[in-house]
Amino acid sequence: MSKSPVERALSYHTRTKHHLKRYARALGYLDWSTQPEPFRTFEGAPEVLLPLRARGLTSAYRDLYRPGAVPPAAVELGAVAALLELSLGLSAWKEHRGSRWALRCNPSSGNLHPTEGYLLSAGAPGLPAGLYHYVSRDHKLERRATLDAASARALAALLPAGGFLVGLSSIHWREAWKYGERAFRYCQHDVGHAIAAVRYAAAALGWTARLLDDLGDAELRSLLGLDRDEDFAGVAAPDREHPDAALLLVPSAPARPEEARALEAAARVVAASAPELVRLARGGVWAGRANALSPSHVDWPALDDVAEATWKPHTEQPAAVPRGDLPPLPGSGGDHPGAAEIIRARRSASAYDASTSIGAETFYAMLDHLLPRPGVPPWDVLPWAPAVHAVVFVHRVRGLPEGLYVLERSEAAHDRLRAALAHPFDWETPAGCPAHLGLYRLSEADLRHAAQIVSCHQEIAADGAFSLGMVADLGATLRERGAPWYRRLFWEAGVLGHTLYLEAEAAADSGGRVRATGIGCYFDDVFHELCGIAGDELQSLYHFTVGGPVEDTRLTTLAPYEHLEKARREALSTPG
Repeated sequence: MSKSPVERALSYHTRTKHHLKRYARALGYLDWSTQPEPFRTFEGAPEVLLPLRARGLTSAYRDLYRPGAVPPAAVELGAVAALLELSLGLSAWKEHRGSRWALRCNPSSGNLHPTEGYLLSAGAPGLPAGLYHYVSRDHKLERRATLDAASARALAALLPAGGFLVGLSSIHWREAWKYGERAFRYCQHDVGHAIAAVRYAAAALGWTARLLDDLGDAELRSLLGLDRDEDFAGVAAPDREHPDAALLLVPSAPARPEEARALEAAARVVAASAPELVRLARGGVWAGRANALSPSHVDWPALDDVAEATWKPHTEQPAAVPRGDLPPLPGSGGDHPGAAEIIRARRSASAYDASTSIGAETFYAMLDHLLPRPGVPPWDVLPWAPAVHAVVFVHRVRGLPEGLYVLERSEAAHDRLRAALAHPFDWETPAGCPAHLGLYRLSEADLRHAAQIVSCHQEIAADGAFSLGMVADLGATLRERGAPWYRRLFWEAGVLGHTLYLEAEAAADSGGRVRATGIGCYFDDVFHELCGIAGDELQSLYHFTVGGPVEDTRLTTLAPYEHLEKARREALSTPG
C-alpha cells in the first residue's frame, strides 16, 4: 500500500536526520567537475539593466518596525531596482588565492543559492509590462514574457494600485551537489530567508508584501514559465526549477488594523485570480533559453519524492488573527544606521571569539523582534499564526544565568510545548524579562559543550553569546493541514533566522559587536533528547547562533557591484 503524502514527508524528515554515528546520505565529497553554475540566465531574453539605488535610501533600520514611519516610494524602475538589490542582490565578493565568490543579501546554506527570483508587473515608469527573471550577478532583469497593452491593463485590474508580484523558485540540485538528501530542507530554509529579505527590502521603500499562500504550485509554475519545456531544452531535470512562493508587493504600509485587513483581502483576491494571471502571462511574447548548470548530476530520488509529496494544490487557507496586545517595537529614536546599511552588511559568521557577551536587554530585544505584530515586518508577510518556537542555549548574556530556555512565539503553544519538553524543567520567567515575551528558563547549567555536540561538534554553537534550535509541532501540523506545510514550517524558520541575522547586525551593545549564523548541520535526535522530546510531534527544523565574530583576515572583501559600475562607465564612454 502506497504511503500518503504526509507519511512520505515525515519519512523524508526522519531519513534525513543527522546522527552521532552517521550523517544523512550525501556524496561525502565535493565533485568540483559538476559544481553547479551559481547564476541562472535565459539567453536571448531582452535585458533591462537596473540602476544601483540602494545606497540612496534614507530609511532608518529601526523605523522599518514602525508602521507608516517610512514614506512609500513611487513604483518605478529605480525603486524596483532597489528592492531587488536589497533582497536578492549581491552584498559583496570574497576573494582568496585567486578564487572569487559572491555573497548575497539573502543568505543560503553553504552559499549555494538554490533560490531564483521573478517579477510580474503590469508596467511602471522604465519597466514595460511583463514577466522578468532577476540575475543578481549583473543586477539586471531578463524579460521572459512581454505583455501587450490590453493584457497589461487586464493585469493591472487584478492587482492593487501599483502592485506587482515577486515569484520564488528553487533548483534543488544546487544544494544536493554538496548536501545530498538533506538538501530539500536547506532549500526551504533559503526560501524563508528570501521571503523575509523581500519583505525587509519592501519596508525600506515604505512598501509591504504578503505571501499568496492560497496559490497552488501548478499555478505558480505556469505563471513563472517553469513548465515551458521549449525554454529548458537541453537542461537536465536536476537543473530545472521547482515553484515555491509568490509575494504580492504593494506601495503602501498598513498603519491601522483595517488597512492590514484590506491588504489581506486584496491578497486573497489576487490568489483567486490565478487562472486569469496565468492566462495573461502565457499569452505574452516569450523569449529566452535557460542555461544548463552542471555537465552531469547525482540522482537523489528522496528529493524528488518529497518534492512531489509536498506539492501544494490551490487552497483557501484560513486567515490568522494577529495579536494586538504586544507593545510596539522602538523606532530609530535619533541617529541610527540606515536600513540599506544593515541589510547589505549582513554576513554569516564563520567563527566566534568565545568571549563577547551581550546584555539581557539586548537579548530580550532580539527575541522581541521574533514576535509577530500587525503590519510589522517581516512577520506580516506570513498569513498564518506562529508555528515555530525556539529552545535557547544561553552562554554569555549579562544579567541572565547560563542555561536552557524556551521562547514561545504564541501563547496558544504553551501547554503543548510544556508537555512536549518532557524533562522536569523549571519553567521560570527570568527576572527582568518583559512580561509579553513568553521566555522561560528550563534549567540553569553550562551547556556550551552540549550545544557544540548538538551542532555537529561545531565550536561556533558554544563560542557565541547564545544559540538556539527552532522547533515546530511537525507531525500534528502535517496531519491536520497537509504535507505542503512541511515546506511552510521551514520557511517560517528561515524568516525567523533572517530576523536574527539583521537584529545581530543592528545590535548596539557595550559587550561588543555581534553577528549571527545559521546552522543546518545538527544532530536532530540528540537535541530532542536533551529537551525531552519524543516521537515526531515536536521536531527541530533549524539552528542558529549569535556571538562576537572572528574575521578571517585571509579573505579580501570587494564591493558587490564594482565590476558593473566599471563596465557600464566604459560602455558609456565608448564612441558609437
